[in-house]
Amino acid sequence: MDHDRLFKELLTSFFVEFVALFLPDVAAYLDPDSLEFLDKEVFTDVTAGDKHVVDLLVKARFRGEDACFLLHVENQASAQSDFPHRMFTYFARLHEKYNLPVYPIVIFSYDTPLRPEPTRYTVAFPGRTVLQFSYVVIQLNRLSWRKFAKRQNPVASALMAKMKIAPRDRPKVRLECMRLLATLKLDPARSQLIGGFIETYLRLNAAELKRYERAFGKLSAKEQEANVEIVNSWVVRGKEELVIRQIRHRFGTLARQVTEHLDKLTSEQLDELGVALFDFKTAADLEAWLTRSH
Repeated sequence: MDHDRLFKELLTSFFVEFVALFLPDVAAYLDPDSLEFLDKEVFTDVTAGDKHVVDLLVKARFRGEDACFLLHVENQASAQSDFPHRMFTYFARLHEKYNLPVYPIVIFSYDTPLRPEPTRYTVAFPGRTVLQFSYVVIQLNRLSWRKFAKRQNPVASALMAKMKIAPRDRPKVRLECMRLLATLKLDPARSQLIGGFIETYLRLNAAELKRYERAFGKLSAKEQEANVEIVNSWVVRGKEELVIRQIRHRFGTLARQVTEHLDKLTSEQLDELGVALFDFKTAADLEAWLTRSH
């Protein structure tokens, strides 16, 4: 599982919501319309012979001003003793390259250990502190999911799956993640991104699934319908992605009108198209089929 990719997709798709959820003080002065996701930065450690890639770097303006700053976000999926030093190294090199203020943030997304992670890097001598560099720490395994269950925020719906959860509460948390997601009314693509997070990090075993289904049965008819609608949208989108991959393999890049037609197909029509593809000789056959389907 590419954990870094999952987290990067989540934060890139919902960066403003991420800041609002965990950094409300920054949200107060961040211009949400100014965000610019910068190309990945690669730093080489000549001494160790390693290369390190910055996970996410965002350039933004202060609200109502022309001045800009950087937000640097690292997702750390494992505990490392030298991590504070690495965060400082990133900060120093980014500050030097861009000559902008850098706001450093780290998300610790591992399950263990549970001990609190350091929030600073210090260089000190007897009687004098030369450097004290600090960064924001979001340590998911020390956050209670209950504090986020009622937050109308897609990042909360996703990251609750990685928070501090008692084993007996796993079915309940998954249900709360889905209930929250249903209230957000996201488009299918972004809804599927959140669903992928929930499925990856809160996958239930057979006994937990039975408890989940019992709890689901106690929801109101409206809530059940909303959840079923979300899951069905994931099924349709999954079929569409599979059909698109098959079409691109056969005929290359798709024309815009073809993609627009595919977006309008029902689940049943996508099934029919998947079978019909075996008989198509050219892209014109595909376009004719799509025209007939409408």
